[in-house]
Amino acid sequence: MSTSESAGSAEVSASGWEAVAELPPSAKLVAKVLEYDGPLTQSQLAEETLLPARTVRYALNRLEDVDVVESRFSFNDARKRVYTLAVDQ
Repeated sequence: MSTSESAGSAEVSASGWEAVAELPPSAKLVAKVLEYDGPLTQSQLAEETLLPARTVRYALNRLEDVDVVESRFSFNDARKRVYTLAVDQ
């Protein structure tokens, strides 16, 4: 088993903030910004975190993989998604 396979199985077993702790720093930062600032779009997250848009997308994908973030379509602009933290604070 490779190191990436073992890391993937560890992420599945953890939940909530324990799962976030095992993710890259960019995903932790995005989770904390969502915790404090509430529902945000990808572009708003990029502005708040000062991370590139591609890094924010990667972080959101990792957070969605461990079921820590939920997304829905924006009421203001249906082309965008709004992300919220789905972890007990």
